[in-house]
Amino acid sequence: MSSNREWVKWAINEIEADFQRSADTHLIKVEVPGFPGIDLYFKDESTHPTGSLKHRLARSLFLYGLCNGWINEGTPIIESSSGSTAISEAYFARLLGLPFIAVVPEQTSAEKIAQIEFHGGECRLVPGSEIYSASEKLAAELNGHYMDQFTYAERATDWRGNNNIADSMFRQLARERYPDPEWIVVGAGTGGTSATIGRYLRYHQAGPRATRLAIADPEGSVFYDAFAGNPLPKGGSSAIEGIGRPRVEPSFVSSVIDRVARVPDSGSMAALLLLEQVLGRKVGGSTGTNMILVLELMHRMKQAGQQGSIVTLICDSGERYLDRYYSAEWRSENGYETEQWLKSLMNAWFNGQWNPPQKLNIADH
Repeated sequence: MSSNREWVKWAINEIEADFQRSADTHLIKVEVPGFPGIDLYFKDESTHPTGSLKHRLARSLFLYGLCNGWINEGTPIIESSSGSTAISEAYFARLLGLPFIAVVPEQTSAEKIAQIEFHGGECRLVPGSEIYSASEKLAAELNGHYMDQFTYAERATDWRGNNNIADSMFRQLARERYPDPEWIVVGAGTGGTSATIGRYLRYHQAGPRATRLAIADPEGSVFYDAFAGNPLPKGGSSAIEGIGRPRVEPSFVSSVIDRVARVPDSGSMAALLLLEQVLGRKVGGSTGTNMILVLELMHRMKQAGQQGSIVTLICDSGERYLDRYYSAEWRSENGYETEQWLKSLMNAWFNGQWNPPQKLNIADH
């Protein structure tokens, strides 16, 4: 092509054409027998071409990099990721004919690594605490672009609308009996999804019926402590891939969040086993984390005599975690006791009686 501007124009058109070929993700209504009068919806992000919520983020990050002049023809793309973002970015890099290298924690699931490589990416496995520095160093060595999802996630997406995830949710809820949900529940990895939803809610909603945003944070993550004003733990890591971080990421905007809960890992894993039974499909670990907080909120609404709706996410498919969360042997070897949690979850789902084996730590703004 005669100029780099022409290549950038072509690249943007390729991404937009790919978007035009993609349908929106489903909003699935699920009946929860134990909580009549409270409608539950799952925004199924696993149906994106790369199988997760991170497909939206990867598209936005590529467009952001192209329009900022950071990505040009032949630019190597480097990303630090626990897997799902890297899978989606590998997809878009291949679409544009760009080399892609993912710097991922050593404990990243084999299924995720295989999918990154399937889309033409290369993986560099490093200790989890080194993914940031290793990515920066590699980008400098290769004269490439470090995507840095943890910094740019909250600014690369148009939070006012333009078919972002919040805009999509509310358009799909428009004909429901409770079109403005009481709560939207998501996890936080970069913080980009919560920032987009929280800003959207403030831009479009006003008054006492405004939807509130809650974050389900796994053990080993710092987001709950940061939100609650607690001293931050050092050297932690989350067993739930895709959410939770050992540091407060630049894209985590706590001021747009109403509630954060710390969810025990055993509960997250039991919840995905529950959802496998009631949905007839496998979901990822972060969906299980979300579900624990959803049941806590449903319980509180029921106690207060409230009716309404709650929306959460199916972030990705459980097929990526067959050798981990869905393996009873792996759970036992790593000390995750799910039996009592699963009994408690089943009792809540079918009978409306919420008595978890371990109380959630909850902080409100």
